[in-house]
Amino acid sequence: MNCTRFPLRFYSTYHSNQRILHLKNASGPTKVDHALQLFDEMLQRQPPPSIFQFTQLISVIVNMKHYSTALSFINRIKLMGIPTDLHTINIAINCYCRLNQVSYGFAFLATVFKQGHPPDSTTYNTLINGLVLADRVFEAVELFKKLLREKICEPDQFMYGTVINGLCKVGHTSKALELLTVMESGSCKPCVHHYSTVVDSLCKDRMVDNTVELFTKMTEKGVRANVITYNSLIRGLCNFGRETEAAKMLIDMEEEGVSPGVYTFNILVDSFCKKGCVKDAELAVQAMVRRGLNPDVITYNALVDGYCLRGEIDEAENVIDRMMEKDIVPDIITYSSVINGYCKKKQIDKARHLFQEIQDKGLIPDVITYNIVLQGLFESGNPATAKELFNKMQAKGHAPDICTYRILFHGMFNNFQCSDALALFRSLGSNELMKDVRLYTILIDGCSKCGKPNLALDLFDELLLKGLKPTIRTYNVMARVYCRDGLLVKCKEMVRKMEDNGCLPDSVTYNVIVQELLKQNECQEAAVFLEEMINRGFFPDSTTFSMVLHLIPNVGKESRMRTIVQKLISVERKD
Repeated sequence: MNCTRFPLRFYSTYHSNQRILHLKNASGPTKVDHALQLFDEMLQRQPPPSIFQFTQLISVIVNMKHYSTALSFINRIKLMGIPTDLHTINIAINCYCRLNQVSYGFAFLATVFKQGHPPDSTTYNTLINGLVLADRVFEAVELFKKLLREKICEPDQFMYGTVINGLCKVGHTSKALELLTVMESGSCKPCVHHYSTVVDSLCKDRMVDNTVELFTKMTEKGVRANVITYNSLIRGLCNFGRETEAAKMLIDMEEEGVSPGVYTFNILVDSFCKKGCVKDAELAVQAMVRRGLNPDVITYNALVDGYCLRGEIDEAENVIDRMMEKDIVPDIITYSSVINGYCKKKQIDKARHLFQEIQDKGLIPDVITYNIVLQGLFESGNPATAKELFNKMQAKGHAPDICTYRILFHGMFNNFQCSDALALFRSLGSNELMKDVRLYTILIDGCSKCGKPNLALDLFDELLLKGLKPTIRTYNVMARVYCRDGLLVKCKEMVRKMEDNGCLPDSVTYNVIVQELLKQNECQEAAVFLEEMINRGFFPDSTTFSMVLHLIPNVGKESRMRTIVQKLISVERKD
């Protein structure tokens, strides 16, 4: 009898394994249903399959991102009295972490101890990754430190990578760099993925020189950069206007046997176009094609935008023709660039015609397209049409974003629609937009220019009461408001408090207050601000300089103003 049962069980195990393998390679909406059916069949077998087989099936479900289903499978296995192993428990912890329920993951850790299974590196890796996914990076770092301090678990490359990624995610790139150095001096050496994460983060932090330094250090240590590393570095260099170095990096990349992709070339093309160097961008596209790479819609959109920014609309339209010849369909981004080009050239009728034409073709404008047309209408002196478009936009289900309201309020104030602008602002209620400092700055400036200084002052007080931090632009606008309204003392107080609030005065601040002090014939105090201004590396503008020159006494007489002017001239000569 035993001889007949063994082959039957062996066949059943083999059959289940084949079906699980089939599920791994399958696709489509019925995949989950087939997995559920197989799981039910496996539960009904006597004796039931091993936990290894169940775990294989559950792993398939996890790979499909059906984490709740995977957890229900594990719970049913436990209810059937089938003992789980550490691998199954690690899967359960991972599922909880993926569902943003990392606390349940830690609760499952207690189960590991109760069952006598010491947690392994996978258990701790999963929990640390769960904390990072839940934006609890500092807790992840503390757990990592505890593992090291108490020698609970030897971190592997995955664990180091998770912590480095988490630190970069929350902007602590310097800490990630320190951890990378720790790895370099330890037994678990960093690989290209660790370096690439830090390279990308340094670039985002605008520390491109540090990035180049780390890249050099990495290659010197024999770690071969991959396409992700090069892409991050090329993008970082381009963001700093260092396209020549970025292009050289692309050549170096090829010499090292790493092939640049369409994405790599698109970084260069886009950067050249934003800088106005469309000819260089076209050369990059040609180089791309020579390497057998086909430009995509992103490539062509960059070129269209580049030509439009230069006011060369005909060239932009030629690029669209090239796109269509290659069977690449222009999208809303393509046409938005052309509409923007028309608006910049004050050809608002052409912009409006194209805006309507693309809708007739079935393209749906996004909020960026609406913002472009709204700004064009305001700048061309069509505020009524702009407000009408704003209402249509909302009626069609497009929610205005912060840029929409900035354009709207700026346009309304420029057309002296102060009351309407304030009424619209108050209609926002408790909306998050009410916490936008730039929006408040536009309102304050607008009220002042419309001859409503008291409203401007009230809005500034409201901004401060909300705990919002004024920007340098806000302070400069307020300096003008105070000076226009004859509140010079208030202006001086504000300028002196700026630094305490973490915002240093700039050239505009100093010029505004110096000019007002000179108008009020408070020359001694004007001289104090002028000297402070020069010492901080700022210079008087033409209006301030002209006012200062008029105050210098006749030849032969010494004065503080003469000394200041002489100092300015000597500084300019050195430059």
